[in-house]
Amino acid sequence: MRIFSVVTAFFAAVFAVAAQTNLDATAAREMSLQDCIQQSLSHNFDVQIERYAPQISLYNLRGAYSGYDPTFNISGERDHNVNAFGTNGATLTTITSTNFVLFPRTASDRDIFKSDLGGSLPWGLDYDFIASIEQDSGTTFFGTNSINSNFGKSTDGSVEVDLTQHLLKDFWIDTTRLTIRVAKNRLKYSEQSLRQQFITTITAVENAYYELIYAQENVKVQQEALNLAQTQLDQDNQRVQIGTLAQLDVQQDQAQVAQSQANLIAAQYTLNKDQNTLKNLLTDVYAQWHDTNIQPTATLEAPLQLFNLQDSWSKGMTERPDLLQARLDVEKQGIQLKFDRNQIFPQLDLIGSYGYAGASRDYSGTFDEIGTGDRPYYTFGAKLSVPLSNIGARNTYKSDKVTEAQLLLTLKQLEQTIMVQIDDIMKQAQSDYQSVNATRSARTYAEAALDAEQKKYNVGKSTTFTVLQLQNTLTTDRAAEIRALANYNEDLANLAQQEGSTLQRNGINVEAK
Repeated sequence: MRIFSVVTAFFAAVFAVAAQTNLDATAAREMSLQDCIQQSLSHNFDVQIERYAPQISLYNLRGAYSGYDPTFNISGERDHNVNAFGTNGATLTTITSTNFVLFPRTASDRDIFKSDLGGSLPWGLDYDFIASIEQDSGTTFFGTNSINSNFGKSTDGSVEVDLTQHLLKDFWIDTTRLTIRVAKNRLKYSEQSLRQQFITTITAVENAYYELIYAQENVKVQQEALNLAQTQLDQDNQRVQIGTLAQLDVQQDQAQVAQSQANLIAAQYTLNKDQNTLKNLLTDVYAQWHDTNIQPTATLEAPLQLFNLQDSWSKGMTERPDLLQARLDVEKQGIQLKFDRNQIFPQLDLIGSYGYAGASRDYSGTFDEIGTGDRPYYTFGAKLSVPLSNIGARNTYKSDKVTEAQLLLTLKQLEQTIMVQIDDIMKQAQSDYQSVNATRSARTYAEAALDAEQKKYNVGKSTTFTVLQLQNTLTTDRAAEIRALANYNEDLANLAQQEGSTLQRNGINVEAK
C-alpha cells in the first residue's frame, strides 16, 4: 500500500509540475480588461472588416451625386454624296464629244461639327448648351473635268441653351435625389453596423476575460481538491500500516485522488481553451500570441449594482444599434414611398430655348455673325404627358406602402423584444448576485464542516467516506462561488450590450472615418 501511495503521489506531483511548466514556458503578460478591449478594437478581425462598411457607404454616397455631373459631347463628320445632275426631274443636259456623250453629275459635301454640355440640377431642371456649325459645298463634273467648283457653298451655325423644368413628375424628387437620400440613409446604417460590431466584440472580450479568470481560479480549486485527497490518502495509508484502518477505506481514498486528477486535467484544458478564446478576440496574428500566457490583473468581485428597469429600457430604445438600424429602414422606405408617389403624377414640363444663329459662305463669317447676335431666336412652351392607366407606378406605390406598414410592425416587434431581453438579463443579474452571496456562505459552511469532520476523524469518531463526501462538497461549493462571480460580471456586460450602452460604459467613442 505504501508503494502505491508513493507512486500515486509521484504522478500527481508530475502532473502538477507539467501543468505549471506548460504555463511557465509561455511568456506571461499581465493585462487589464481595458487593455484587452483596446487591443481588440485595433486588431480584432471582425472589427477591422466592419470598419470598411462606412467607407464603402461614403463612396457610394459621393458616387450618387454623379447624377448632377454635366456631360460634354463633341462630334464631327463629313457627308459625301454623288448624284446625276437633273435626276430630280429636270431636263438632262448633255455635252457631245468627238467619240462619246458626257452626262453632268454633282458631288456634294457637308461638314458637321457639334458640341453640347448638358445635365440636371437638384430642383428638376434639365439644361443643355449646344453649339453647331455646318458647311455645305458641291462640285459639278463632266467626265473627269470640274466646271463649277464649290457651287452653292454655305456655312450655317448656332449657339443655344435648352431648358426643361419638371413641374409635377420628377419635381419634388427624382431618381438622382432618391439615390442620394437613400445613400445618406445607408451611410448612417453602416455607422450603426460598426457600433454594433464594437459592442459585440467588447462584450465578447469581457465575457472571455471573466471566463479566463474563472478558469484560472477553478484550476486552483481543483488543485486544492487534489491536495486534500492526496493528504487523506497519505494519512490513511499510515493508519493501515499501524492497523487502525481497513484497506477498503484506502481504496476510497485512491478513487478520490484519481477523480481529483481527472477534474484537474479537465480544468487545465478549459483554462488553455479560454486562453485561446481571448487571444482570438485580441489579435489578427495568432502565431505571435500563441506562446503568450495572458494574466488578468482583475479579480472576480461582485460590486453592488443598482438596477433601474425604466432607465435601462430608455437606453435600449435610444442606443441599441439594431433598433436604430430598423428605424433607418423605415426612413428609407419612406423616401422610396415619396418617390413612388411622385411617379404617379403626369409629366408636365416647361420648355424653352434661346440662341443666336449665323450664316455665311465660310466659317469665319458665320462665327462673326453669331458673335454680333444679330439673329436671335427663342422658343417656349409646355409639354404634358399623361399615362392613361399608369398601372405600374400605381401598384408600385401600393406595394411599397404595404411594405412600410410591415416594417413599422417589425420595428414595434423589435422594440418589444428589446424590452423583454433587458428585463430577462436584469433579473438574471439580480439572481446571480444573490447566488454569489449564497454560494459564498455555502463555501464557508463547507470549510467549517470539513474541518470539524476532519477533527472527529482524527480521534476515530468519523469515517473516511464521510470526510471524502465533505471534501467533494467543499470543492463543489468553491467552484460554484467563482462560477457565480463570473456569471454576475458577465451579466453586467451583457446587460450593457442589451441596453446598447457598452461603449459609454467603457468610455469609448466610435467615429467612422
